[in-house]
Amino acid sequence: MIKHSLTTILALCLAQTALAATPEQIARAALKASPVVDGHNDVPEQIRGRFDNDLSKFNFNDTTGTATATDIMMHTDLARLKKGMVGGQFWSVWVPASMSDPEAVESVTEQIDIVHRLIAAYPDRLALALTASDIEAGFKSGKIASLIGMEGGYSIGSSVGVLRQMYRAGARYMTLTHSKTSNWADSGTDAPKFDGLSPFGVEVVKEMNRIGMLVDLSHVSEATMMDALDVSKAPVIFSHSGARAINGHGRNVPDSVLARLAKNGGVVMMVFLPDYVSEEVRQWAARRAAEETRLSRLTSFDPATAKAQLADWEKANPKPKATIAQVADHIDHIRKVAGIDNIGLGGDYDGMDSAPAGMEDVSGYPALFVELAKRGYSQADLEKISSRNVIRALRQAEQVAASMKNVPPSEARIGK
Repeated sequence: MIKHSLTTILALCLAQTALAATPEQIARAALKASPVVDGHNDVPEQIRGRFDNDLSKFNFNDTTGTATATDIMMHTDLARLKKGMVGGQFWSVWVPASMSDPEAVESVTEQIDIVHRLIAAYPDRLALALTASDIEAGFKSGKIASLIGMEGGYSIGSSVGVLRQMYRAGARYMTLTHSKTSNWADSGTDAPKFDGLSPFGVEVVKEMNRIGMLVDLSHVSEATMMDALDVSKAPVIFSHSGARAINGHGRNVPDSVLARLAKNGGVVMMVFLPDYVSEEVRQWAARRAAEETRLSRLTSFDPATAKAQLADWEKANPKPKATIAQVADHIDHIRKVAGIDNIGLGGDYDGMDSAPAGMEDVSGYPALFVELAKRGYSQADLEKISSRNVIRALRQAEQVAASMKNVPPSEARIGK
């Protein structure tokens, strides 16, 4: 009788536990244990563009009042980061690819400076993070671990010496290119020059390994991805990219590359920009561009008429919205081809003009985790996606750098 009663009680406890584990509870438990570390946020760009790098004009506690006639409301502030259960953020320091090398170096240095000043201005909520352990310390302190990621290899001015200085200033990843092919690496959205990396580009990747800076392959061509994977001894990341099999944009990662990530240990940090998430949005944008070109040709003498007719076309053909389910579809595909250990998050908030419905700003991460939990992702799976995978990749990069401590600094020069 006693044994029967104990068995019954145990069965009831197990049943209650199973009933309690709703998708919402699984998602929240995962994010509480392992807060989001996002790979890409463009707040520094917004501070430069909207406030001329003047922090006295900027209130990071609440940016919901930042909409103007020309700018949308910012996606990011401290209150919404807390609601989104974000515990770590790579702040992107980006400058236009059109700049000359000296201009790019100066501008990205100013962007790095604004990140440091932003952290100093909000010491109770932000903490500079330079290592994987610093991120974990941030989790324990309740502060957002703030890392720096350089977007666009032209920011080093084709100099490995400048690369090393950027690392000393706090940069912990560098995207090898941006929208344009650089002096040493092919972009995914521009004509190729090198069929991947130039010889100098190979040396840049090696030097990044030596100093412990993550190699970021968002924005680069497939050939550049392959070359970097051939060279890099440390895990690579894609700071804000999706799966090309789900959305055919050249900014997304093809299966040929995904298939190599498990061996490399690299992480695709899923982007939320609708053009890269939703194939329907991408196709709509192509149709709109075609219509705009057609109207400009037909009414070149009357731009106002062309603008009005394009507005009529948009009214008759409303832009579709990207969805949380579509973001999850990308994650499903990356898991299928690369593996659960190779997925992260890189929203691109404040670097895009819209986001998936239900994830309009940085408070929306929990909604994605609920969707993933509904699809059968376990709490352990979700913890890997939220931050454990990228922390592991950064720690491995640090270990590779430690193993290369006796390797002398690169003396590579572009063209030599």
